[in-house]
Amino acid sequence: MDYKAQVTNSILSVLNDELSSAEVYEKLEKPKSLSMGDLAFPAFSLAKVFHKAPNQIATDLVAKIDQTSYEKVEAKGAYINFFLDKGKFSSQVLTNIIEEGSTYGQNDNGKGGNVPIDMSSPNIAKPISMGHLRSTVIGNSIAKLLVKNGYHPIKDNHLGDWGTQFGKLIVAYKKWGNEADVKKDPINNLVKYYVKFHKEDKEHPELDDEARETFKKLEDGNKEELELWKWFRRVSLESFNKIYDKLGVTFDTYNGEAFYNDKMDEGIQILKDKGLLVESRGAQVVNLDKYKLNPALILKSDGATLYITRDIATAIYRDRTYKPAMNLYVVGSEQTYYFKQLKAVLLEMGLPSAENLHHIPFGLITVNGKKLSTRSGRIILLDEVLDDAINLAKKQIEAKNPDLANKDEVAKEVGWCDYFR
Repeated sequence: MDYKAQVTNSILSVLNDELSSAEVYEKLEKPKSLSMGDLAFPAFSLAKVFHKAPNQIATDLVAKIDQTSYEKVEAKGAYINFFLDKGKFSSQVLTNIIEEGSTYGQNDNGKGGNVPIDMSSPNIAKPISMGHLRSTVIGNSIAKLLVKNGYHPIKDNHLGDWGTQFGKLIVAYKKWGNEADVKKDPINNLVKYYVKFHKEDKEHPELDDEARETFKKLEDGNKEELELWKWFRRVSLESFNKIYDKLGVTFDTYNGEAFYNDKMDEGIQILKDKGLLVESRGAQVVNLDKYKLNPALILKSDGATLYITRDIATAIYRDRTYKPAMNLYVVGSEQTYYFKQLKAVLLEMGLPSAENLHHIPFGLITVNGKKLSTRSGRIILLDEVLDDAINLAKKQIEAKNPDLANKDEVAKEVGWCDYFR
């Protein structure tokens, strides 16, 4: 039911053609607070017609309105506030849901517009932890809502698959790893090598130099390093997809940081051409004073790129490829300031979709008050959590309803499936 139309008719019933139906409908507002009703009509436009103060007009009209279809109608200043009958409203909504089934709420507001969703984004050769769960399931839920509203979501698993950490991992694998162990248990063994590297480099800092040299070889396309990186990436994705299958989550693209590694020069050149890059202590930054933000560091003093350099390249690619109606980033709240800087830089660059870039934040998961960290060994493995949830549900079923049919399926649904989906 169109409740704005109902309120429009109630107002028209106490007017004498001073306003058209379309004019009343357009003027209706949703109050900022529920204490002020569900819909409100401002009486300002009637002041010249009735030659009265708007608040008096509101009071006079409320006295004439038939309120039997509402919980109440009241004048508040210059506004007529309509409170819908909650019982009738709830009954109507439930009836609509039952009648319309899976099509309930379907609309074409989005007109098929593309909406890339940056979500999940685990790091290659590291396990999917509880820290990735929220981005994954929140992003997936947003995608379903977008489909319902006529948009075309593009779920982008922006993998962390490039960077100096791969120099460290390759060094660690060559020193302490072997092919058989990685094939048997890829992620856990790769993590073990990575953690060992960071323990060893405290006493042997020369390992960091070796890792930087190894990553340089990877960047230069050296066959041995490149083959190892491709292997680590492939076995990691195979492991990740087992968990995504459990969650019922799929993706449209897995373009990670490596995909954009050769696409950063364009963004840097645009910044230079527009005179946005300025030197600061040898580094290259974009001044964001007009946005009341700190300068955005784009290039280090040695010319090295940063996350924002790659994110600029990503935004350009998505803008050009998808012509997005919105760009969504489902990333933890600790990155809120960073995304304000990224959006500001893209606005300065004149990127068409920059205005509709939105960061969807969520809270941080900690262990004993500390952030999860693979490097430090503080990890809560998502796969283990999912299995634990099912096992706990099974115990409850065995204790309270041991004869239940399809116990394994019910345990999965109760444990996590419905919740995550």
